[in-house]
Amino acid sequence: MDKVFIAKRTQEKLVATEAAIDAALIETTQLLADLLKARAELGAPVDFADDVQVKLTEAVAALSSARTTMGHVHSGLEKAALRLGIRPRMGGPYRKNQFDFFLADDAKQNVA
Repeated sequence: MDKVFIAKRTQEKLVATEAAIDAALIETTQLLADLLKARAELGAPVDFADDVQVKLTEAVAALSSARTTMGHVHSGLEKAALRLGIRPRMGGPYRKNQFDFFLADDAKQNVA
């Protein structure tokens, strides 16, 4: 199977995973904000459902850590692609969904 095809497929999964983590982080922080707002609107005491707030805060921290880790995975895969002779090709403003790969000239000779 072609190296560039495999790299593109892997890169698409990586970007989709990063986007899913971002979406989950957004939803979780919005849920936390809604919880705090609802508690205030209900006139509930500050410690009402405090255990839930703590758990949501832990979830936000875990998602944030996952996002950072995926950034490290992204960097690692970019370095791995370079070692395989696959170079990123970008035209204009960088957008992940427009990220394209091509084989470096020296790697083309090894493939042929």
